[in-house]
Amino acid sequence: MTGERYRELSVGALARVEGQAAASLVIEADTVTAARLRIYEPPRFFEAFLRGRSHTEPPDLTARICGICPVAYQLSACRAIEDARGIAVDGSVAALRRLLYCGEWIESHTLHVYMLHAPDFLGHHDVLGLARTHRSHVERGLRLKRAGNLIVEVLGGRAVHPVNVRVGGFHRTPARSELRPLAQCLERAVEDAVETVRWVAGFDFPDAHCDADLLALARPDAYAIESGVPTVLRQGRNGEHRHTFPVEDFAEHVTETQVRHSTALHATLDGRRHLTGALARYSIGSRLLPPAVRDLARTAGLDDVCRNPYRSIVVRAIEVLYAVEEARRLIDSYEPPPRPAKEVPPGPGTGHGATEAPRGLLYHRYALDRQGIVQDAVIVPPTAQNQGAIEEDLCHHAQRLLGRGKAVTDEELTRLCERVVRNHDPCISCATHFLDLDVERS
Repeated sequence: MTGERYRELSVGALARVEGQAAASLVIEADTVTAARLRIYEPPRFFEAFLRGRSHTEPPDLTARICGICPVAYQLSACRAIEDARGIAVDGSVAALRRLLYCGEWIESHTLHVYMLHAPDFLGHHDVLGLARTHRSHVERGLRLKRAGNLIVEVLGGRAVHPVNVRVGGFHRTPARSELRPLAQCLERAVEDAVETVRWVAGFDFPDAHCDADLLALARPDAYAIESGVPTVLRQGRNGEHRHTFPVEDFAEHVTETQVRHSTALHATLDGRRHLTGALARYSIGSRLLPPAVRDLARTAGLDDVCRNPYRSIVVRAIEVLYAVEEARRLIDSYEPPPRPAKEVPPGPGTGHGATEAPRGLLYHRYALDRQGIVQDAVIVPPTAQNQGAIEEDLCHHAQRLLGRGKAVTDEELTRLCERVVRNHDPCISCATHFLDLDVERS
């Protein structure tokens, strides 16, 4: 406190997000004039040190960007390299990739729902406090997360930073008998996932609306996970409008710029603020959910389009249920492929790949020379794309709190801003290739 109308608040670290960042608010006469999400993790230069590497290396190297969603980075890299060389992976190998991705969705979403997000709705500082009052719920979350981890471990070779994924497929594919333990584990996971949806649907959700453009992959035949076409849902005066564009045109639509207050690049979609992630995926693809899952979503209070960031916890719970059911279907129909991978010989080309990481659309682009050596690499992670929408949310919700006509303490503003950021489940470490809160009042 440096004056009656000026306050500067600093919180050493934001709990329950992945990575390190800060937020700042500038308040003049109870009006929020600026809100910034200040990511300060050091840049890790993955795009730079991928240059000069063989075309076979990006899947293993980019997996190290994140310990929570390494599969997303591996499969996006694979798709881009394969696209550069004109190779299409299909059949049982493609189905195994989708199964592997289901495991990552289950473990990542469950981590966020139970360990990071639910405490906000139930008045706890962390999951340890939640476990003291809701032990059975936390135990259910741990079981669900274990189911996801087990899928990644069996198909990927280990639960964190899998080692079995390669360009063209896998180093090794499992026999049907090796998937039986997964099927047995998933039988219990279905019940746990349904109960998770019912549990979070009972939380108290503040009114909120995000009017940013929504961006996600979409498929005509299934809810998009490991493949799809970039699709935009834009809110206009006459309702929602959607359009698509080819993944190879991604850079023409999503533009990255450096901002002074963040080590992560900010991105806009056709010059507009946009949001990718669970809300975007659900709003664009909810009609492709299986009928039973879609009915449960309606029972849980979700319309076909959801723009309330607080309800993102319900959307993630629905996606967990879908991933469990989809994993069971893929296991039931699995037939071992004749070979674990297609050969992807070295050679020139530029390739594009996009998948739906738990936190949203993840895009990779690689340019290869005649020897298959990476000459250029571009990686656009979801959290970097979401920063503008998060900052707008911070500004809007802080202003709404200040506009209630009562004195607002720094502690109240801090709790609000932390909660607003956690609604979007940011992965700061991915974005740098959270929360110090500074409040300036004048």
